[in-house]
Amino acid sequence: MNDVAIIGVGLHPFGRFGTKSAIEMAADAIQLALADAGAQWKDIQFGIGGSYEVDNTDAVTRLVGLTGIPFTNVFNACATSASAIEQTADGIRSGKYDIGIAVGTDKHPRGAFTADPAMLGLPAWYAENGQFVTTQFFGIKASRYIRDHGISVETLAKVAAKNYRNGGLNPKAFRRKPISEEEILGAQMLNWPLTHYMFCAPDEGAAAVIMCRADIAHRFTGSPVFLRSTAIRTRTYGAYEVHATWAAIDEDVSPTVYASKAAYEMAGIGPEDVDVMQLQDTDAGAEVIHMAENGFCADGDQEKLIAEGATEIGGSMPVNTDGGLIANGEPIGASGIRQVHELVLQLRGQAGDRQVPGNPRVGYAQVYGAPGTAAASILSL
Repeated sequence: MNDVAIIGVGLHPFGRFGTKSAIEMAADAIQLALADAGAQWKDIQFGIGGSYEVDNTDAVTRLVGLTGIPFTNVFNACATSASAIEQTADGIRSGKYDIGIAVGTDKHPRGAFTADPAMLGLPAWYAENGQFVTTQFFGIKASRYIRDHGISVETLAKVAAKNYRNGGLNPKAFRRKPISEEEILGAQMLNWPLTHYMFCAPDEGAAAVIMCRADIAHRFTGSPVFLRSTAIRTRTYGAYEVHATWAAIDEDVSPTVYASKAAYEMAGIGPEDVDVMQLQDTDAGAEVIHMAENGFCADGDQEKLIAEGATEIGGSMPVNTDGGLIANGEPIGASGIRQVHELVLQLRGQAGDRQVPGNPRVGYAQVYGAPGTAAASILSL
């Protein structure tokens, strides 16, 4: 089985871009990734693309080159990009291809996501009585977690403020203005304990990553980063579900825990080896929860770790160095590849003002999407 190297990454800025289409953004991200890899589009043997708003991500070939390559479209909620990454890597590991590209893009309207509950197998009344609202189900999850594990609302504000500060160091972030903890706590309460500034926002953007067989990476770059593993898991019976009309009496852990354990085992790397991490922070509570679910601390330890600055860029476990979802927003199809883009820059030592000190060698990325799909990826030098 072939090892897989990441040889190029490209990121279209996240934010709002008027009439520019998601496919045009994807084309820009691809061109940036090609330039980063020192490759040409004709070198790419296959592509995997993901999006929520765009049914046919493969249409990007009209803008970058009609070379006849196989191109598959995927969708897996917030784990869409991770699914594209896994499928691309597996195509190379299997020996079917030597080099391929994963791309994600989206262009979301302002406001919370809306959908017909029937699409998720839910009854109509779940939306009619107001429960099918994004902020509501994340608020419930955060509320229960902080109660059970002694996390303060002030800690949630610290998480959000840290991500806004990091976003201020990222020229491609959506929200680049630091916001104080006091302002975050005093903002409009959407669903307790989460205020307006503790949530990310759906927005627009695109990202691309080029991978190849590790043994040919030297043809393109002198600084490859290796994709050691990607694992995707759905929830088991008893796991909390953000789109759920009921809760099981006998509980089980999140699918993130299972995906994380599988990724560590596949990579032969443990959480103690990770130098920089990207964790799904749909809201500030999610980042806190995911610190434990991915094995970086025990439940409840976040209160002390965050107070001590452990998750800051210069801390012992830097989390979301580019601002995460809170600062970047979430174009669903691109979000997971944005995480990988940041990890590649960090491992190469190319992250500029937000560079983690000490020459990081191992990076970790995790995404979680409704209705209960988690993915974890591990990169290293």
